[in-house]
Amino acid sequence: MSATSTERRCGPARRTLLAGAAAWALAAAASAAPAVDIQVWKDPNCGCCKDWITHLEAHGFRVTVIDRGNIGARRRLGIAEKYGSCHTALVGGYAIEGHVPARDILRLLKERPKALGLAVPGMPVGSPGMDGPVYGGRKDPYDVLLLAKDGGASVYQTYR
Repeated sequence: MSATSTERRCGPARRTLLAGAAAWALAAAASAAPAVDIQVWKDPNCGCCKDWITHLEAHGFRVTVIDRGNIGARRRLGIAEKYGSCHTALVGGYAIEGHVPARDILRLLKERPKALGLAVPGMPVGSPGMDGPVYGGRKDPYDVLLLAKDGGASVYQTYR
């Protein structure tokens, strides 16, 4: 039995396309970053903290949640009260305070600056975890701060 003219014309091209797609999928899987472990201290009843954790998980973080509040963790990690928010985290030796976007945490882990960590003070609407339907799409400007070990801070990323 011989192949039809359509099979002769499309067969090799289709096989090449499928082989290329398979190679791309394997390359993408091989280059995928492993999950990053992060510990999060929060109040057990805080909905925006849960939403922030969901944001982290969607970006490849493996989250361990400690539902005992975050004030003690914030103090132990050396974060000044003026940078405070509703949850505190520890990842790769860095403290994370508040609604810091996952991409900024990943950047921090890649760049490895000499710093205490990152903070988004308060709870700005539109930041990860503070961006649910209840806010009606509102986005307030905010800065992600790079916290220095001496208690100071500088702007790490701006969201407008």
